[in-house]
Amino acid sequence: MKEPHLILGLGELLWDVLPEGPRLGGAPANFTVMAGRLGNHAVLLSRIGRDDLGRLAVERLDPLPVDASSLEVDLAHETGRVTVHFADGQPHYTIHQPAAWDFLELSDEWVRLAERANAICFGSLAQRSLESRQTIQTLAAQTSSSCIRVFDVNLRAPFYSGEVIQESLELATVMKMNDAEVPLVLGLLGLPTEDGAGTDPLRVGAELLLREFPTLEMVAVTRGGRGSLLVTREEWHEHAGIPVKVVDTIGAGDAFTAALTHYLLSGADLATLNEAGNRWGGWVASQSGAMPALADEVRAGIAAAIEE
Repeated sequence: MKEPHLILGLGELLWDVLPEGPRLGGAPANFTVMAGRLGNHAVLLSRIGRDDLGRLAVERLDPLPVDASSLEVDLAHETGRVTVHFADGQPHYTIHQPAAWDFLELSDEWVRLAERANAICFGSLAQRSLESRQTIQTLAAQTSSSCIRVFDVNLRAPFYSGEVIQESLELATVMKMNDAEVPLVLGLLGLPTEDGAGTDPLRVGAELLLREFPTLEMVAVTRGGRGSLLVTREEWHEHAGIPVKVVDTIGAGDAFTAALTHYLLSGADLATLNEAGNRWGGWVASQSGAMPALADEVRAGIAAAIEE
């Protein structure tokens, strides 16, 4: 039997404090759980406090198909928290700092995992502190040339800068962002945000980024309920999205990224990648929370729909 792919999710593990109570999250954690559900050896690289929320995080991850054995424990800083409130159905976040994940340490164990990884996913939020930023960028640089390095932009004001985006894109082979982030990213990088009338500005923006960053091989743009766009140097593909009854959108983009990464590792074409991302992203949006329970028959049904 083939060894499962080793996929690393690197960055923040935190609790979203919602009106109905705390829920475990953080984009890298959501991504890693979904990567594990798709049959990969998914390892979460983050840092928690030696506190109740840290212990609770480990308990919550324990039954899930995610390898949390490499989490770091910080004696001085508490486990990350984000206060979430909703306006017009959209989540708004207050991200408390400092948190344990602002102090990611470059350990030998993490370096060994990076050297063996088939894919690694990192974002911009966990790079808000210099220490974590250096650890994340060093680990991404330690991966092999065949490793898929996914930069999931995930802009959370005020925790981003053109410098972090530039440095991350110099390391990434795949970039993922949502449609609202495209003009922001282009602006932060000093690239033009408007181009000729009649052309799709999202595709033009993606093509600009591919020209600007030679290591980049694909740009993925999600458009909420309106599907997604994948652009490579050779081709592009649009998906109209999968109609679902949305419960909440927390973690839907991370599920998209995990499915995209999983199917990229199997050499799938753009249409399959888009279908997989939208199917899994839509499923998470139709459930409550970023790590909802997943029955075997639901997983099999979604996999079969993607294969079709």
